[in-house]
This record gives sequence, C-alpha cells and structure tokens, in this order.
Amino acid sequence: MFRHADAVVQFVMLILVAASFVSWTLCVVKLNAMRESLRGVRGATAQIEQAACLADLRDLDRATTAMAEAARREITSSAALIDDGRVEGAAQRVGERIARIEGAALARLREGLPVFASISSVGPFVGLFGTVWGIMHSFAGIGAAKATSLAVVAPGISEALLATALGLVAAIPATIMYNYLLRRLAANRDALATAATLLAGLAAREMETIAVAAARRTGSA
Repeated sequence: MFRHADAVVQFVMLILVAASFVSWTLCVVKLNAMRESLRGVRGATAQIEQAACLADLRDLDRATTAMAEAARREITSSAALIDDGRVEGAAQRVGERIARIEGAALARLREGLPVFASISSVGPFVGLFGTVWGIMHSFAGIGAAKATSLAVVAPGISEALLATALGLVAAIPATIMYNYLLRRLAANRDALATAATLLAGLAAREMETIAVAAARRTGSA
C-alpha cells in the first residue's frame, strides 16, 4: 500500500513513522534519566539525614552535589557575618541558591516532554490530512478512468486510510508516554524538594553551630 500510494501520502506516512521512532527513543532516554536521578536523589537524601555537617556528605548525585557545593560556598563567603551571629541572612541565601539548582535539575528532566504532547495532538491530524489527500487523489483517478467499481476505488482508499492508522499509531503511544513521564517527573520533583529542604536545614544548623562557637570564643576572651 505504501509503494502504490500518492507521493504526498507517502511523505505523510514517513513523517508519522519518524515521529513514532522519535517518541519511543526519547521515552527510553527520559525514563532512564529520571530513574537514575530519582535513585541518586533518594540515596543522597538518606545520607543527608544521617550527616552532622556538610563535610560528611560524599559521592552524591549531580543535583545534590551542586546544592551542597553552593551551600559550602555561601557559608565560606559569609563566614564573617556568621561569626557575628548574622545567620538568618546567610541561611536565606543558601536556600535561594539551593532552590535555583533544584529548579535547573527539574528543567533538565523536563526537557523533551513537549515533544510527546506535540506528537499526540498533531499526529492524528497529519494522518487525517494524508487520508483526505489520498481519497481526493483516488476520486480524481476514478474520474479520469470513468469507472466506479469497487475494485477501482478500494486500493486508493485503503492506502489513504493507512495514513490515518499511522497517525493513531504515532499519537496513542506518545500520549501514554507523556502521561507516564509526567508522573515520573512528579516523583523526581518531590524527591528533589525533600533533599533541598534537608540540605538547607543541615546548612542552617552548621551555620548556627559556627555562630554559637564564635560567640563562646568572644565571651571567653
């Protein structure tokens, strides 16, 4: 049916096959990335819960490593203020840095998801266009041949309907993939939020400890 279809219908079919291939490939890539990220963040969260200070954190995943490094840099930059007891401002800056990194990590995981939405919404209409064009081409052939038998009409219509079928084949899995990946993204978002909150709390506790130690040194002096 593909070989005997009109050139426009063939082009539509190729587009839909390519879209289906892209959606399946992207689904595998995104699913692996989300699983790896979720596993890493959950492992980091367990480590953060047991840590007494930021220096105790080792071999974290990419996102939580960046969060911990940002917290360490802020504590180092604000060392004089923390020693003076000004912990609240430093804790707020640490929280802001961690929140930016958390947002960037989620944005990386979200990349590519609109492709599924586009394929699921546009695919059926692209297939329908191929079908309409194919049927128009078939009726034009009927008029030229001046024959109305089913044997003349059926091949062209079946080739045209194949475009609609391919549109559904591309769109339906893309819709399922999109909804499933959105649920996986929500799980990653919750895990990142938990890790960010715990890490910000750990950094705040460390800063308060530094401030108390500095106050004691000043008092004893």
